[in-house]
Amino acid sequence: MKCRVEKSEIDGDIECPANKSYTHRAIFLASLAIDKSIIKNILRSGDTNATINACKNFGVEIKDVGDDITVTSASVLKLQSNTIDAANSGTTIRIATAISALANDKIVLTGDSSLKKRPMQPLLDALESLGAKCSSSNGNPPISVSGEIKGGEVEIPGNISSQFISALMITAPKLENGLILNIQGKLVSKPYIDATITMMKKFGVEVETKTPYKKYIIPEQNYKATTLTIPSDFSSLALLLSAAVLLGENLTIQVSTGSMPQADEAIIDILEIMGVVITLDKNTIKIKSPEKLDGGKFDLSDSPDLIPAIAILALKSSKPIEIFNVEHARYKETDRIAMIARELTKLGIKVVEKKTD
Repeated sequence: MKCRVEKSEIDGDIECPANKSYTHRAIFLASLAIDKSIIKNILRSGDTNATINACKNFGVEIKDVGDDITVTSASVLKLQSNTIDAANSGTTIRIATAISALANDKIVLTGDSSLKKRPMQPLLDALESLGAKCSSSNGNPPISVSGEIKGGEVEIPGNISSQFISALMITAPKLENGLILNIQGKLVSKPYIDATITMMKKFGVEVETKTPYKKYIIPEQNYKATTLTIPSDFSSLALLLSAAVLLGENLTIQVSTGSMPQADEAIIDILEIMGVVITLDKNTIKIKSPEKLDGGKFDLSDSPDLIPAIAILALKSSKPIEIFNVEHARYKETDRIAMIARELTKLGIKVVEKKTD
C-alpha cells in the first residue's frame, strides 16, 4: 500500500486518545477481580481488542456501554477455547500467558507473523520455575502453557521487556502464598512497572516494594472490582506534539492524567530542552514552536515508545539529536532502531546507528 501525504496545517484544540497500557492493565485486572468493574474511556484499538478477546476466552463477561465497558469476572477461569490469538499485541500475549498458568488446563497462545518474533523465554522460564509446563518455538510464539502454578520466589531479567515483570505481578495475588519477585540486571521501561503497581492498587491489592525495581513481595489476596477512568495517552500525545513542532504550529491539547504515572510524560521535558514553549494547565497542554530546535542527548531507556517522535524532530534541529540506552527497542513489533534509521535516511537525515551490548 502506498499513501501520499500532502502538506498540511495543524491548528486548534484536540483531545488526546486514551492510554493503551492502562487499558490493557485495567481489563486484565478487572477480569481477575471479584464482581463487576466499570472501565471508562477505554482505548479502542487492535491491541486492546486482543486483550478483551483473551479475557473473554478465560470466561470473563465483557460488555460495551457507550465509550465504557463492564467487566464481570468468572469465579474460576473457564477456557472457552484452547487457543488465544493475541494478534500483534505483545502486552496481551505476555500477560495472558501468565494468567493462563492459573488454569489447570492446556492453552496455546499465538499471534501474527510479527508477534511470533517477540521473545517470551524469560517469562516461560519464570512460570516453569513456579510449576507450569511451557513449550515454544525457540522461545517465541506460538507457545503452550499447562499446569497450575503455585506461589513462591522467582527471578526474571529486566533488560528485555518490563512486560514479563508486569505479567508476573498481575498474576501474583492469585497464587497460593503470593510471590516474591526478584528482578535481575538493569530494568528497562521502569515507569511501566509503576503503572502496573498503580493499577493493581486501584483494584485493592497491596504490593510491597523491598527494593525499588529490584525486589517486590506480593501476598496472596483478592482483587476487588472498581470503577475507574483511563487517562490520556502520552505516547499518542508525543506524536501530536512532534507534528505541531515540525510544522511550526501552536496547538492546544485536552488531556486527562488521572494521577497515573506514564513513561512518555518525558516528552514534555524533552521538548522544553529542545526549545519548545509548553504551558501546562490541569487538563490542557499548549505549545508554541520555535523556528529551530536545539537538539540534545536523551536517555529513552524508560520511554522507548518516544523514539519515533523524538527522532523525526531532527528535521528541524540545528544540532544533533542523540538517543541512547534503547537496545530493548529492537525487540518490539519490529527492530524500531533499524527501521527508524532506514526511513529517516530516506528523508535526507544523517543517521548513525550504534549497537550496544
